[in-house]
Amino acid sequence: MFRLRETACQFGYRRKRLVIFALTVIALLPPFLDSGKEVWAQSVQAQSREQADSATVQGSVRDSEGRPVAAATVYLQKKTETQTLTTLTDSQGNYRFSALDEGVYMVRVEMSGYSDVTFGPSALGAKQTKKIDLTLGSATLSIQQNGSGKQSGAEKPQFFDEPAFTVAGITEAANPGGHGSNMISRTTEALAKETSSLSSNAASKELRGSGTDAASSASHAIAEETLRKASAHDPENFEVNRQLGKLLVDEGKVGEALPYIERASQLNPGDYENGYELAVAYARAGQYDRARTKTQTLLAGQDKSAQQRTALHHLLADVDEKLATPLEAVREYQRAAELDPSEANLFDWGADLLLHRAYEPAVEIFSKGNRLFPHSARMLAGLGVAWYARGAYDQATQSLCEATDLKPDDPSFYLFLGKMQSVEAGESECVAQSLQRFARLRPENTLANYYYALSLWNLQDNATSADNLASVESLLEKTVQLDPNFGAGYLKLGILYSDRGDSTKALAAYQKAAAASPELEEAHYRLAQAYNRAGEKSEAQGELQLYKQLSKKKEEEAARERREIQQFVYTLRDQ
Repeated sequence: MFRLRETACQFGYRRKRLVIFALTVIALLPPFLDSGKEVWAQSVQAQSREQADSATVQGSVRDSEGRPVAAATVYLQKKTETQTLTTLTDSQGNYRFSALDEGVYMVRVEMSGYSDVTFGPSALGAKQTKKIDLTLGSATLSIQQNGSGKQSGAEKPQFFDEPAFTVAGITEAANPGGHGSNMISRTTEALAKETSSLSSNAASKELRGSGTDAASSASHAIAEETLRKASAHDPENFEVNRQLGKLLVDEGKVGEALPYIERASQLNPGDYENGYELAVAYARAGQYDRARTKTQTLLAGQDKSAQQRTALHHLLADVDEKLATPLEAVREYQRAAELDPSEANLFDWGADLLLHRAYEPAVEIFSKGNRLFPHSARMLAGLGVAWYARGAYDQATQSLCEATDLKPDDPSFYLFLGKMQSVEAGESECVAQSLQRFARLRPENTLANYYYALSLWNLQDNATSADNLASVESLLEKTVQLDPNFGAGYLKLGILYSDRGDSTKALAAYQKAAAASPELEEAHYRLAQAYNRAGEKSEAQGELQLYKQLSKKKEEEAARERREIQQFVYTLRDQ
Protein backbone atom coordinates (compact mmCIF):
# COMPACT_ATOMS: atom_id res chain seq x y z
CA MET A 1 0.00 0.00 0.00
CA PHE A 2 2.82 2.38 0.90
CA ARG A 3 4.42 2.00 -2.56
CA LEU A 4 1.26 3.23 -4.28
CA ARG A 5 1.26 6.54 -2.52
CA GLU A 6 3.07 9.69 -3.73
CA THR A 7 4.69 12.26 -1.47
CA ALA A 8 3.98 15.97 -2.03
CA CYS A 9 7.54 16.42 -3.20
CA GLN A 10 7.31 13.68 -5.76
CA PHE A 11 3.98 15.02 -7.10
CA GLY A 12 5.39 18.54 -7.41
CA TYR A 13 8.40 17.31 -9.37
CA ARG A 14 6.17 15.30 -11.84
CA ARG A 15 3.87 18.29 -12.36
CA LYS A 16 6.85 20.49 -13.20
CA ARG A 17 8.02 18.07 -15.90
CA LEU A 18 4.51 17.99 -17.43
CA VAL A 19 4.42 21.80 -17.63
CA ILE A 20 7.80 21.91 -19.38
CA PHE A 21 6.61 19.23 -21.93
CA ALA A 22 3.40 21.15 -22.61
CA LEU A 23 5.27 24.39 -23.27
CA THR A 24 7.57 22.58 -25.67
CA VAL A 25 4.62 21.15 -27.63
CA ILE A 26 2.93 24.55 -27.83
CA ALA A 27 6.10 26.09 -29.17
CA LEU A 28 6.32 23.48 -31.93
CA LEU A 29 2.61 23.48 -32.79
CA PRO A 30 2.34 26.39 -35.34
CA PRO A 31 4.76 24.91 -37.90
CA PHE A 32 3.01 21.58 -37.54
CA LEU A 33 -0.39 23.19 -38.14
CA ASP A 34 0.93 25.00 -41.23
CA SER A 35 2.33 21.74 -42.56
CA GLY A 36 -1.00 20.02 -41.87
CA LYS A 37 -2.87 22.71 -43.79
CA GLU A 38 -0.58 22.19 -46.77
CA VAL A 39 -1.05 18.41 -46.71
CA TRP A 40 -4.82 18.82 -46.40
CA ALA A 41 -4.92 21.25 -49.34
CA GLN A 42 -2.88 18.88 -51.47
CA SER A 43 -5.26 16.07 -50.55
CA VAL A 44 -8.30 18.12 -51.50
CA GLN A 45 -6.71 19.08 -54.83
CA ALA A 46 -5.88 15.44 -55.55
CA GLN A 47 -9.43 14.40 -54.74
CA SER A 48 -10.80 17.15 -57.01
CA ARG A 49 -8.59 16.00 -59.86
CA GLU A 50 -9.64 12.39 -59.25
CA GLN A 51 -13.33 13.30 -59.22
CA ALA A 52 -12.91 15.34 -62.42
CA ASP A 53 -11.61 12.22 -64.16
CA SER A 54 -14.04 9.84 -62.47
CA ALA A 55 -17.03 8.14 -64.10
CA THR A 56 -20.58 7.43 -63.00
CA VAL A 57 -23.00 4.54 -63.42
CA GLN A 58 -26.63 5.34 -62.75
CA GLY A 59 -30.06 4.16 -63.80
CA SER A 60 -33.37 2.80 -62.63
CA VAL A 61 -34.81 -0.55 -61.61
CA ARG A 62 -38.36 -1.41 -62.65
CA ASP A 63 -40.59 -4.45 -62.71
CA SER A 64 -42.01 -6.06 -65.84
CA GLU A 65 -44.96 -3.63 -65.75
CA GLY A 66 -42.65 -0.64 -65.78
CA ARG A 67 -43.22 0.30 -62.13
CA PRO A 68 -40.23 1.52 -60.06
CA VAL A 69 -38.80 -0.98 -57.55
CA ALA A 70 -37.66 0.70 -54.32
CA ALA A 71 -35.07 -0.71 -51.87
CA ALA A 72 -33.65 -3.15 -54.44
CA THR A 73 -30.01 -4.03 -53.82
CA VAL A 74 -27.70 -3.00 -56.67
CA TYR A 75 -24.17 -4.41 -56.87
CA LEU A 76 -21.37 -2.95 -59.01
CA GLN A 77 -18.13 -4.87 -59.54
CA LYS A 78 -15.12 -4.02 -61.64
CA LYS A 79 -14.02 -6.95 -63.75
CA THR A 80 -10.40 -6.83 -62.57
CA GLU A 81 -11.24 -6.46 -58.87
CA THR A 82 -12.94 -8.58 -56.21
CA GLN A 83 -14.41 -5.69 -54.22
CA THR A 84 -18.12 -5.04 -54.83
CA LEU A 85 -19.89 -1.70 -54.35
CA THR A 86 -23.45 -1.83 -53.05
CA THR A 87 -26.36 0.61 -52.94
CA LEU A 88 -30.16 0.57 -52.64
CA THR A 89 -32.67 2.06 -55.08
CA ASP A 90 -34.63 5.07 -53.85
CA SER A 91 -38.41 5.48 -53.77
CA GLN A 92 -38.38 6.13 -57.55
CA GLY A 93 -36.31 3.03 -58.26
CA ASN A 94 -33.18 5.05 -59.08
CA TYR A 95 -29.59 4.21 -58.12
CA ARG A 96 -26.18 5.84 -58.62
CA PHE A 97 -22.50 4.93 -58.30
CA SER A 98 -20.07 7.86 -58.64
CA ALA A 99 -16.32 8.51 -58.45
CA LEU A 100 -15.56 5.38 -60.47
CA ASP A 101 -12.39 4.53 -62.35
CA GLU A 102 -12.56 3.65 -66.01
CA GLY A 103 -12.78 -0.07 -66.70
CA VAL A 104 -15.18 -2.93 -67.38
CA TYR A 105 -18.01 -3.39 -64.89
CA MET A 106 -20.83 -5.78 -64.06
CA VAL A 107 -24.13 -4.61 -62.53
CA ARG A 108 -26.41 -6.97 -60.63
CA VAL A 109 -29.77 -6.34 -58.96
CA GLU A 110 -31.40 -8.45 -56.27
CA MET A 111 -34.85 -8.01 -54.76
CA SER A 112 -36.98 -10.40 -52.77
CA GLY A 113 -39.83 -11.74 -54.91
CA TYR A 114 -37.99 -11.14 -58.19
CA SER A 115 -35.39 -13.00 -60.20
CA ASP A 116 -31.89 -11.52 -60.16
CA VAL A 117 -30.79 -9.50 -63.19
CA THR A 118 -27.20 -9.04 -64.34
CA PHE A 119 -25.95 -6.48 -66.85
CA GLY A 120 -22.49 -6.57 -68.38
CA PRO A 121 -19.63 -6.76 -68.84
CA SER A 122 -19.87 -3.12 -69.97
CA ALA A 123 -16.98 -0.72 -70.60
CA LEU A 124 -16.93 2.58 -68.71
CA GLY A 125 -14.64 5.38 -69.86
CA ALA A 126 -13.05 8.19 -67.90
CA LYS A 127 -15.46 11.07 -67.15
CA GLN A 128 -18.30 8.98 -68.67
CA THR A 129 -21.78 8.81 -67.21
CA LYS A 130 -23.46 5.56 -68.24
CA LYS A 131 -27.19 5.02 -67.76
CA ILE A 132 -28.20 1.42 -67.21
CA ASP A 133 -31.90 0.72 -66.71
CA LEU A 134 -32.76 -2.77 -65.49
CA THR A 135 -36.03 -4.69 -65.44
CA LEU A 136 -36.73 -7.34 -62.81
CA GLY A 137 -38.76 -10.37 -63.84
CA SER A 138 -41.02 -12.47 -61.68
CA ALA A 139 -39.15 -15.05 -59.60
CA THR A 140 -41.75 -17.65 -60.55
CA LEU A 141 -40.23 -17.79 -64.02
CA SER A 142 -36.84 -18.95 -62.72
CA ILE A 143 -37.48 -21.11 -59.66
CA GLN A 144 -35.00 -23.96 -59.49
CA GLN A 145 -35.49 -27.35 -57.91
CA ASN A 146 -34.10 -26.13 -54.58
CA GLY A 147 -36.96 -23.62 -54.43
CA SER A 148 -34.65 -20.69 -53.86
CA GLY A 149 -36.26 -18.54 -56.53
CA LYS A 150 -32.81 -17.25 -57.50
CA GLN A 151 -31.84 -17.21 -61.12
CA SER A 152 -28.92 -19.44 -61.93
CA GLY A 153 -25.81 -18.05 -63.53
CA ALA A 154 -26.59 -19.82 -66.80
CA GLU A 155 -29.91 -17.95 -67.02
CA LYS A 156 -28.40 -14.48 -66.68
CA PRO A 157 -28.17 -12.73 -70.03
CA GLN A 158 -24.76 -11.37 -70.96
CA PHE A 159 -25.40 -8.18 -72.93
CA PHE A 160 -23.21 -7.88 -76.02
CA ASP A 161 -23.34 -4.10 -75.76
CA GLU A 162 -25.55 -1.50 -74.18
CA PRO A 163 -27.91 0.00 -76.78
CA ALA A 164 -28.22 3.78 -76.75
CA PHE A 165 -32.02 3.61 -76.82
CA THR A 166 -34.92 2.20 -74.87
CA VAL A 167 -38.21 1.20 -76.45
CA ALA A 168 -40.61 2.56 -73.87
CA GLY A 169 -44.00 1.93 -75.46
CA ILE A 170 -46.14 1.91 -78.58
CA THR A 171 -48.60 4.27 -80.15
CA GLU A 172 -50.93 4.30 -83.12
CA ALA A 173 -48.91 5.44 -86.10
CA ALA A 174 -51.11 8.30 -87.26
CA ASN A 175 -47.93 10.15 -88.19
CA PRO A 176 -45.86 8.06 -90.60
CA GLY A 177 -42.56 9.47 -89.35
CA GLY A 178 -39.54 9.45 -91.59
CA HIS A 179 -39.18 12.35 -94.00
CA GLY A 180 -40.49 13.86 -97.19
CA SER A 181 -43.72 13.51 -99.10
CA ASN A 182 -46.49 10.95 -98.76
CA MET A 183 -44.95 9.03 -101.66
CA ILE A 184 -41.60 8.84 -99.86
CA SER A 185 -43.32 7.77 -96.63
CA ARG A 186 -45.23 5.02 -98.44
CA THR A 187 -42.03 3.87 -100.13
CA THR A 188 -40.23 3.80 -96.78
CA GLU A 189 -42.97 1.68 -95.23
CA ALA A 190 -42.97 -0.71 -98.20
CA LEU A 191 -39.18 -1.09 -97.98
CA ALA A 192 -39.41 -1.74 -94.23
CA LYS A 193 -41.82 -4.62 -94.87
CA GLU A 194 -39.57 -6.02 -97.56
CA THR A 195 -36.59 -5.79 -95.21
CA SER A 196 -38.49 -7.88 -92.64
CA SER A 197 -39.14 -10.47 -95.33
CA LEU A 198 -35.36 -10.97 -95.69
CA SER A 199 -35.27 -12.66 -92.28
CA SER A 200 -33.76 -16.16 -92.47
CA ASN A 201 -33.58 -17.09 -88.78
CA ALA A 202 -34.41 -20.76 -88.30
CA ALA A 203 -37.29 -20.03 -85.96
CA SER A 204 -38.78 -17.55 -88.41
CA LYS A 205 -38.46 -20.06 -91.24
CA GLU A 206 -40.32 -22.65 -89.22
CA LEU A 207 -42.98 -20.11 -88.32
CA ARG A 208 -43.56 -19.24 -91.96
CA GLY A 209 -43.36 -22.84 -93.12
CA SER A 210 -40.66 -24.51 -95.13
CA GLY A 211 -42.31 -27.35 -97.01
CA THR A 212 -40.33 -29.82 -99.11
CA ASP A 213 -38.88 -29.71 -102.58
CA ALA A 214 -39.49 -32.19 -105.37
CA ALA A 215 -36.13 -33.91 -104.93
CA SER A 216 -36.86 -34.94 -101.36
CA SER A 217 -40.61 -35.54 -101.66
CA ALA A 218 -40.20 -39.22 -102.60
CA SER A 219 -37.96 -40.02 -99.63
CA HIS A 220 -40.29 -38.08 -97.33
CA ALA A 221 -43.26 -40.04 -98.62
CA ILE A 222 -41.51 -43.36 -97.88
CA ALA A 223 -40.46 -42.18 -94.42
CA GLU A 224 -43.96 -40.90 -93.68
CA GLU A 225 -45.58 -44.17 -94.70
CA THR A 226 -43.12 -46.16 -92.57
CA LEU A 227 -43.68 -43.97 -89.53
CA ARG A 228 -47.47 -44.05 -89.91
CA LYS A 229 -47.38 -47.87 -89.92
CA ALA A 230 -45.11 -47.87 -86.87
CA SER A 231 -47.46 -45.46 -85.09
CA ALA A 232 -50.49 -47.60 -85.87
CA HIS A 233 -48.65 -50.66 -84.53
CA ASP A 234 -47.33 -48.91 -81.40
CA PRO A 235 -49.27 -45.68 -80.74
CA GLU A 236 -47.58 -45.13 -77.36
CA ASN A 237 -44.05 -45.05 -78.76
CA PHE A 238 -42.60 -41.63 -77.96
CA GLU A 239 -39.89 -41.64 -80.60
CA VAL A 240 -42.23 -42.72 -83.41
CA ASN A 241 -44.73 -39.99 -82.55
CA ARG A 242 -42.01 -37.37 -82.29
CA GLN A 243 -40.37 -38.26 -85.60
CA LEU A 244 -43.68 -38.50 -87.48
CA GLY A 245 -44.86 -35.19 -86.08
CA LYS A 246 -41.63 -33.44 -87.03
CA LEU A 247 -41.69 -34.95 -90.52
CA LEU A 248 -45.24 -33.73 -91.08
CA VAL A 249 -44.29 -30.25 -89.84
CA ASP A 250 -41.39 -30.16 -92.29
CA GLU A 251 -43.79 -31.14 -95.07
CA GLY A 252 -46.15 -28.32 -94.15
CA LYS A 253 -48.84 -30.67 -92.83
CA VAL A 254 -49.13 -28.92 -89.48
CA GLY A 255 -52.72 -29.93 -88.81
CA GLU A 256 -51.82 -33.61 -89.22
CA ALA A 257 -48.61 -33.21 -87.23
CA LEU A 258 -50.09 -31.73 -84.06
CA PRO A 259 -51.78 -34.88 -82.67
CA TYR A 260 -48.52 -36.84 -82.93
CA ILE A 261 -46.36 -34.11 -81.35
CA GLU A 262 -48.94 -33.61 -78.58
CA ARG A 263 -49.03 -37.34 -77.91
CA ALA A 264 -45.23 -37.45 -77.76
CA SER A 265 -45.32 -34.53 -75.32
CA GLN A 266 -47.74 -36.42 -73.09
CA LEU A 267 -45.54 -39.52 -73.19
CA ASN A 268 -42.37 -37.58 -72.35
CA PRO A 269 -43.20 -34.07 -71.11
CA GLY A 270 -39.57 -33.39 -70.18
CA ASP A 271 -38.15 -33.74 -73.68
CA TYR A 272 -37.06 -30.26 -74.74
CA GLU A 273 -36.71 -30.89 -78.50
CA ASN A 274 -40.25 -32.23 -78.76
CA GLY A 275 -41.54 -29.38 -76.62
CA TYR A 276 -39.92 -26.86 -78.93
CA GLU A 277 -41.37 -28.63 -81.99
CA LEU A 278 -44.79 -28.42 -80.35
CA ALA A 279 -44.45 -24.67 -79.75
CA VAL A 280 -43.39 -24.16 -83.38
CA ALA A 281 -46.27 -26.33 -84.63
CA TYR A 282 -48.79 -24.32 -82.59
CA ALA A 283 -47.38 -21.11 -84.07
CA ARG A 284 -47.49 -22.39 -87.64
CA ALA A 285 -51.04 -23.63 -87.09
CA GLY A 286 -52.08 -20.13 -86.04
CA GLN A 287 -52.62 -21.15 -82.41
CA TYR A 288 -50.50 -18.30 -81.14
CA ASP A 289 -51.79 -18.22 -77.56
CA ARG A 290 -50.90 -21.89 -77.11
CA ALA A 291 -47.54 -21.30 -78.80
CA ARG A 292 -46.76 -18.46 -76.40
CA THR A 293 -47.79 -20.49 -73.34
CA LYS A 294 -45.69 -23.47 -74.40
CA THR A 295 -42.66 -21.29 -75.18
CA GLN A 296 -42.89 -19.48 -71.84
CA THR A 297 -43.15 -22.82 -70.05
CA LEU A 298 -40.00 -24.03 -71.78
CA LEU A 299 -38.19 -20.80 -70.88
CA ALA A 300 -39.16 -21.21 -67.21
CA GLY A 301 -37.54 -24.64 -67.08
CA GLN A 302 -33.98 -25.19 -65.97
CA ASP A 303 -30.80 -26.55 -67.56
CA LYS A 304 -31.16 -24.75 -70.88
CA SER A 305 -28.19 -24.03 -73.04
CA ALA A 306 -27.65 -20.48 -74.27
CA GLN A 307 -28.53 -21.65 -77.77
CA GLN A 308 -31.84 -23.10 -76.59
CA ARG A 309 -32.77 -19.98 -74.63
CA THR A 310 -31.90 -17.83 -77.63
CA ALA A 311 -34.16 -19.90 -79.91
CA LEU A 312 -37.01 -19.70 -77.39
CA HIS A 313 -36.76 -15.93 -77.01
CA HIS A 314 -36.72 -15.54 -80.78
CA LEU A 315 -39.71 -17.84 -81.24
CA LEU A 316 -41.57 -15.92 -78.54
CA ALA A 317 -40.79 -12.68 -80.38
CA ASP A 318 -42.22 -14.09 -83.63
CA VAL A 319 -45.35 -15.21 -81.79
CA ASP A 320 -45.78 -11.86 -80.03
CA GLU A 321 -45.66 -10.09 -83.39
CA LYS A 322 -48.45 -12.38 -84.63
CA LEU A 323 -50.45 -11.62 -81.47
CA ALA A 324 -50.10 -7.87 -82.15
CA THR A 325 -48.04 -7.28 -79.00
CA PRO A 326 -45.02 -5.63 -80.66
CA LEU A 327 -43.59 -4.14 -77.46
CA GLU A 328 -43.17 -7.63 -76.00
CA ALA A 329 -41.88 -8.85 -79.36
CA VAL A 330 -39.08 -6.29 -79.67
CA ARG A 331 -37.93 -7.03 -76.13
CA GLU A 332 -37.75 -10.73 -76.94
CA TYR A 333 -35.80 -10.01 -80.13
CA GLN A 334 -33.44 -7.91 -78.02
CA ARG A 335 -33.00 -10.70 -75.44
CA ALA A 336 -32.20 -13.17 -78.20
CA ALA A 337 -29.61 -10.79 -79.68
CA GLU A 338 -28.07 -10.13 -76.27
CA LEU A 339 -27.74 -13.85 -75.55
CA ASP A 340 -26.37 -14.55 -79.02
CA PRO A 341 -25.40 -11.49 -81.11
CA SER A 342 -25.42 -13.52 -84.30
CA GLU A 343 -26.04 -12.03 -87.72
CA ALA A 344 -29.57 -13.46 -87.79
CA ASN A 345 -30.56 -12.24 -84.33
CA LEU A 346 -29.18 -8.73 -84.85
CA PHE A 347 -30.86 -8.49 -88.24
CA ASP A 348 -34.25 -9.57 -86.92
CA TRP A 349 -34.02 -7.12 -84.02
CA GLY A 350 -33.16 -4.28 -86.41
CA ALA A 351 -35.87 -5.30 -88.87
CA ASP A 352 -38.52 -5.25 -86.12
CA LEU A 353 -37.42 -1.76 -85.06
CA LEU A 354 -37.55 -0.65 -88.69
CA LEU A 355 -41.00 -2.14 -89.22
CA HIS A 356 -42.37 -0.17 -86.26
CA ARG A 357 -40.76 3.08 -87.38
CA ALA A 358 -38.07 3.27 -84.71
CA TYR A 359 -35.66 4.49 -87.36
CA GLU A 360 -32.82 5.84 -85.21
CA PRO A 361 -32.59 2.65 -83.09
CA ALA A 362 -32.73 0.62 -86.32
CA VAL A 363 -29.76 2.58 -87.68
CA GLU A 364 -27.84 1.78 -84.48
CA ILE A 365 -28.55 -1.96 -84.59
CA PHE A 366 -27.92 -2.36 -88.32
CA SER A 367 -24.72 -0.31 -87.99
CA LYS A 368 -23.46 -2.62 -85.25
CA GLY A 369 -24.53 -5.62 -87.30
CA ASN A 370 -22.62 -4.28 -90.27
CA ARG A 371 -19.48 -3.81 -88.15
CA LEU A 372 -19.71 -7.32 -86.77
CA PHE A 373 -20.76 -8.95 -90.06
CA PRO A 374 -19.34 -6.81 -92.88
CA HIS A 375 -20.11 -9.50 -95.48
CA SER A 376 -23.85 -9.60 -94.72
CA ALA A 377 -25.67 -8.07 -97.68
CA ARG A 378 -29.04 -8.00 -95.95
CA MET A 379 -27.54 -6.15 -92.96
CA LEU A 380 -26.38 -3.47 -95.39
CA ALA A 381 -29.83 -3.44 -96.98
CA GLY A 382 -31.48 -2.91 -93.60
CA LEU A 383 -29.02 -0.14 -92.81
CA GLY A 384 -29.72 1.46 -96.18
CA VAL A 385 -33.49 1.46 -95.62
CA ALA A 386 -33.04 2.85 -92.10
CA TRP A 387 -30.87 5.68 -93.44
CA TYR A 388 -33.41 6.34 -96.19
CA ALA A 389 -36.15 6.63 -93.57
CA ARG A 390 -34.02 9.24 -91.77
CA GLY A 391 -33.63 11.25 -94.98
CA ALA A 392 -29.95 10.39 -95.43
CA TYR A 393 -30.13 9.48 -99.11
CA ASP A 394 -26.37 9.35 -99.76
CA GLN A 395 -25.74 6.92 -96.86
CA ALA A 396 -28.75 4.87 -97.92
CA THR A 397 -27.67 4.40 -101.52
CA GLN A 398 -24.07 3.72 -100.53
CA SER A 399 -25.19 0.90 -98.23
CA LEU A 400 -27.41 -0.62 -100.92
CA CYS A 401 -24.67 -0.34 -103.54
CA GLU A 402 -22.33 -2.25 -101.23
CA ALA A 403 -25.05 -4.89 -100.72
CA THR A 404 -25.33 -5.42 -104.50
CA ASP A 405 -21.54 -5.76 -104.68
CA LEU A 406 -21.61 -8.49 -102.02
CA LYS A 407 -24.43 -10.42 -103.75
CA PRO A 408 -24.44 -9.40 -107.41
CA ASP A 409 -26.70 -12.29 -108.43
CA ASP A 410 -29.46 -11.50 -105.92
CA PRO A 411 -32.12 -9.19 -107.43
CA SER A 412 -33.54 -8.17 -104.02
CA PHE A 413 -30.95 -5.50 -103.28
CA TYR A 414 -31.11 -4.00 -106.77
CA LEU A 415 -34.88 -3.66 -106.35
CA PHE A 416 -34.41 -1.88 -103.01
CA LEU A 417 -32.00 0.52 -104.68
CA GLY A 418 -34.30 1.04 -107.66
CA LYS A 419 -37.34 1.82 -105.52
CA MET A 420 -35.40 4.41 -103.55
CA GLN A 421 -34.08 6.33 -106.52
CA SER A 422 -37.38 6.10 -108.43
CA VAL A 423 -39.04 8.21 -105.72
CA GLU A 424 -36.22 10.43 -104.46
CA ALA A 425 -33.84 11.04 -107.33
CA GLY A 426 -30.24 11.93 -106.73
CA GLU A 427 -27.12 11.79 -108.82
CA SER A 428 -25.07 8.76 -107.83
CA GLU A 429 -22.47 6.97 -109.86
CA CYS A 430 -22.65 3.90 -107.63
CA VAL A 431 -26.42 3.62 -108.19
CA ALA A 432 -25.99 3.83 -111.97
CA GLN A 433 -23.19 1.27 -111.94
CA SER A 434 -25.10 -1.18 -109.74
CA LEU A 435 -28.28 -0.93 -111.80
CA GLN A 436 -26.29 -1.23 -115.03
CA ARG A 437 -24.96 -4.53 -113.71
CA PHE A 438 -28.52 -5.59 -112.81
CA ALA A 439 -29.68 -4.87 -116.38
CA ARG A 440 -26.70 -6.75 -117.78
CA LEU A 441 -27.32 -9.78 -115.56
CA ARG A 442 -31.10 -9.75 -116.18
CA PRO A 443 -31.54 -8.30 -119.71
CA GLU A 444 -35.10 -9.60 -120.01
CA ASN A 445 -36.20 -8.28 -116.61
CA THR A 446 -38.57 -5.32 -116.95
CA LEU A 447 -37.62 -3.68 -113.65
CA ALA A 448 -33.91 -4.14 -114.29
CA ASN A 449 -34.15 -2.10 -117.50
CA TYR A 450 -36.57 0.41 -115.95
CA TYR A 451 -34.47 1.19 -112.89
CA TYR A 452 -31.29 1.42 -114.96
CA ALA A 453 -33.04 3.93 -117.22
CA LEU A 454 -34.00 6.06 -114.21
CA SER A 455 -30.46 5.98 -112.81
CA LEU A 456 -29.11 7.26 -116.15
CA TRP A 457 -31.78 9.92 -116.27
CA ASN A 458 -30.67 11.20 -112.89
CA LEU A 459 -27.17 11.65 -114.35
CA GLN A 460 -28.30 13.67 -117.37
CA ASP A 461 -26.66 16.91 -116.17
CA ASN A 462 -23.18 15.61 -116.92
CA ALA A 463 -21.25 16.02 -120.19
CA THR A 464 -22.83 12.97 -121.82
CA SER A 465 -26.44 13.98 -121.14
CA ALA A 466 -27.49 13.60 -124.78
CA ASP A 467 -26.15 10.06 -124.90
CA ASN A 468 -27.75 9.34 -121.56
CA LEU A 469 -31.17 10.50 -122.72
CA ALA A 470 -30.90 8.37 -125.83
CA SER A 471 -30.03 5.36 -123.67
CA VAL A 472 -32.89 6.22 -121.30
CA GLU A 473 -35.40 6.29 -124.13
CA SER A 474 -34.13 2.99 -125.53
CA LEU A 475 -34.32 1.29 -122.13
CA LEU A 476 -37.81 2.61 -121.40
CA GLU A 477 -39.05 1.45 -124.80
CA LYS A 478 -37.59 -1.96 -123.99
CA THR A 479 -39.51 -2.11 -120.69
CA VAL A 480 -42.89 -1.63 -122.37
CA GLN A 481 -41.95 -4.15 -125.05
CA LEU A 482 -41.10 -6.70 -122.36
CA ASP A 483 -44.32 -5.89 -120.49
CA PRO A 484 -46.99 -3.98 -122.44
CA ASN A 485 -48.96 -3.56 -119.19
CA PHE A 486 -46.12 -1.77 -117.39
CA GLY A 487 -47.71 1.63 -116.87
CA ALA A 488 -44.70 3.19 -115.12
CA GLY A 489 -42.63 2.69 -118.30
CA TYR A 490 -45.17 4.55 -120.47
CA LEU A 491 -45.38 7.31 -117.82
CA LYS A 492 -41.64 7.96 -117.87
CA LEU A 493 -41.63 7.88 -121.66
CA GLY A 494 -44.37 10.51 -121.64
CA ILE A 495 -42.34 12.74 -119.32
CA LEU A 496 -39.28 12.29 -121.56
CA TYR A 497 -41.29 13.24 -124.68
CA SER A 498 -42.80 16.22 -122.89
CA ASP A 499 -39.39 17.51 -121.80
CA ARG A 500 -38.28 17.21 -125.42
CA GLY A 501 -41.31 19.26 -126.54
CA ASP A 502 -43.11 16.42 -128.36
CA SER A 503 -46.59 16.91 -126.88
CA THR A 504 -48.30 14.50 -129.29
CA LYS A 505 -46.11 11.53 -128.32
CA ALA A 506 -46.30 12.56 -124.66
CA LEU A 507 -50.12 12.54 -124.71
CA ALA A 508 -50.17 9.11 -126.32
CA ALA A 509 -47.71 7.73 -123.78
CA TYR A 510 -49.75 9.11 -120.86
CA GLN A 511 -52.90 7.54 -122.28
CA LYS A 512 -51.16 4.15 -122.48
CA ALA A 513 -49.86 4.56 -118.94
CA ALA A 514 -53.34 5.28 -117.54
CA ALA A 515 -54.84 2.39 -119.51
CA ALA A 516 -52.13 -0.10 -118.49
CA SER A 517 -52.08 0.92 -114.80
CA PRO A 518 -55.39 2.61 -113.88
CA GLU A 519 -54.25 2.88 -110.22
CA LEU A 520 -51.15 4.90 -111.12
CA GLU A 521 -52.25 8.34 -109.91
CA GLU A 522 -49.38 10.32 -111.48
CA ALA A 523 -50.38 9.02 -114.91
CA HIS A 524 -53.81 10.67 -114.55
CA TYR A 525 -52.24 13.90 -113.29
CA ARG A 526 -49.82 14.09 -116.24
CA LEU A 527 -52.63 13.18 -118.63
CA ALA A 528 -54.77 15.97 -117.21
CA GLN A 529 -51.95 18.45 -117.88
CA ALA A 530 -51.49 17.14 -121.43
CA TYR A 531 -55.23 17.42 -122.17
CA ASN A 532 -55.27 20.94 -120.76
CA ARG A 533 -52.39 22.02 -123.03
CA ALA A 534 -54.21 20.44 -125.96
CA GLY A 535 -57.33 22.47 -125.16
CA GLU A 536 -59.42 19.44 -124.17
CA LYS A 537 -60.77 20.93 -120.92
CA SER A 538 -63.43 18.34 -120.11
CA GLU A 539 -61.02 15.43 -120.50
CA ALA A 540 -58.47 17.29 -118.37
CA GLN A 541 -61.06 17.86 -115.64
CA GLY A 542 -62.03 14.17 -115.67
CA GLU A 543 -58.43 12.99 -115.34
CA LEU A 544 -57.76 15.51 -112.58
CA GLN A 545 -60.75 14.19 -110.67
CA LEU A 546 -59.48 10.64 -111.07
CA TYR A 547 -56.09 11.75 -109.78
CA LYS A 548 -57.64 13.26 -106.65
CA GLN A 549 -59.75 10.16 -106.00
CA LEU A 550 -56.80 7.81 -106.39
CA SER A 551 -54.54 9.97 -104.22
CA LYS A 552 -57.15 10.04 -101.46
CA LYS A 553 -57.66 6.28 -101.73
CA LYS A 554 -53.92 5.58 -101.57
CA GLU A 555 -53.50 7.80 -98.53
CA GLU A 556 -56.43 6.13 -96.75
CA GLU A 557 -54.92 2.70 -97.46
CA ALA A 558 -51.54 3.86 -96.16
CA ALA A 559 -53.15 5.30 -93.01
CA ARG A 560 -54.97 2.01 -92.39
CA GLU A 561 -51.74 0.04 -92.76
CA ARG A 562 -50.00 2.42 -90.37
CA ARG A 563 -52.67 1.84 -87.76
CA GLU A 564 -52.27 -1.91 -88.18
CA ILE A 565 -48.51 -1.66 -87.56
CA GLN A 566 -48.13 0.29 -84.33
CA GLN A 567 -45.22 2.65 -83.90
CA PHE A 568 -42.60 2.27 -81.19
CA VAL A 569 -42.05 5.09 -78.74
CA TYR A 570 -38.37 5.16 -77.84
CA THR A 571 -35.93 7.33 -75.94
CA LEU A 572 -32.29 7.90 -76.80
CA ARG A 573 -29.54 8.29 -74.21
CA ASP A 574 -25.87 9.15 -74.34
CA GLN A 575 -23.40 6.28 -74.44
